[in-house]
Amino acid sequence: MRILGLDVGDKTIGIAVSDELMFTAQGVETIRRTSLEKDLNKLQELMKEYETNTLLVGMPKNMNGTIGPRGELVKVFSEQVKEVSPEANIIFWDERLSTVAATKSLIAADVSRAKRKKVIDKMAAVFILQGYLDSKA
Repeated sequence: MRILGLDVGDKTIGIAVSDELMFTAQGVETIRRTSLEKDLNKLQELMKEYETNTLLVGMPKNMNGTIGPRGELVKVFSEQVKEVSPEANIIFWDERLSTVAATKSLIAADVSRAKRKKVIDKMAAVFILQGYLDSKA
């Protein structure tokens, strides 16, 4: 079984996938958001490709643990996913500081600013999914 990890944003959706034994997360791609229909179709394609219906969705929380406006938008997107893919098992995971951690990791690897911009959402999805997998180990 695999899990797809999602870092949902306004302009992009970072995608990561677990290995079949659910030990590690690897970056898959960054979906450039154009329309809800295309976003949902691409997500369905990825679910079929990786043979999973489990989606781990990063939930942006405020530092005090409350869910703010960004978190509400992620919930709405997740409900839209469920409408087109009723079999989807959606799990929310606290994503606080995942983008910060991904950025620090890319800087440490000496990745240029231009390249970081292209992969940051995918890397954030990796951090979100890996955090979940580590918590289950």
